[in-house]
Amino acid sequence: MPITPSLFPELILRIELTIAAHADEVTELDQAIGDGDHVFNLQHGLQALAAEAPAIAAQPWPDAWRKIGMLLMSKVGGASGALYATLFIALAKSAPAEPAVSDFAAAFGLAVEAVKQRGKAEAGEKTLLDVLIPVAAALKLHADAAAPLPELLAQIPPLAEASAEATRDMLATKGRASFLGERSRGHIDAGAKTAALMIAAVCQTLSQNLGAQP
Repeated sequence: MPITPSLFPELILRIELTIAAHADEVTELDQAIGDGDHVFNLQHGLQALAAEAPAIAAQPWPDAWRKIGMLLMSKVGGASGALYATLFIALAKSAPAEPAVSDFAAAFGLAVEAVKQRGKAEAGEKTLLDVLIPVAAALKLHADAAAPLPELLAQIPPLAEASAEATRDMLATKGRASFLGERSRGHIDAGAKTAALMIAAVCQTLSQNLGAQP
């Protein structure tokens, strides 16, 4: 089954429900070492995407990703808004209209590199990149091996979750958390946590749709 933008309304709904279910947990994480407004900002952006979901679903993937990026840039406050906007706009520039898994893996890798440049960050600095970077590497590995898509969708969520958990012991060097120095250790990064949650929601939705096909 080709994965088309027609799935976007279902994807964004699943993401909204997932973030809402974990809102208190993530806010507690963010209040410990951040500004405490990460979930509010993220949900504001998700609501904007939900409102535009039918229009986004009618476009080819590059146009859909570009629209997503522009909405996130205008609707999501904080660093995460700029970083996710960069991710989707870069994705739009790198992928063909009907990307195969290998095309998406390559485009996602380039998009993550764009996020690294925008945030001036690397892996190990306690940010959402600590989830995006290993996920991008796993996508490339599976694409190079031509692994079945259901297998890939099953393996990405636990990888993302473990990557978010690994930020607990990292020293924050970006954003407000960096001012805490050693006190930033012992807390999962809120942006990494929501990145892992959203990735899991996407993979679950895609898996269910694949399973529904004859």
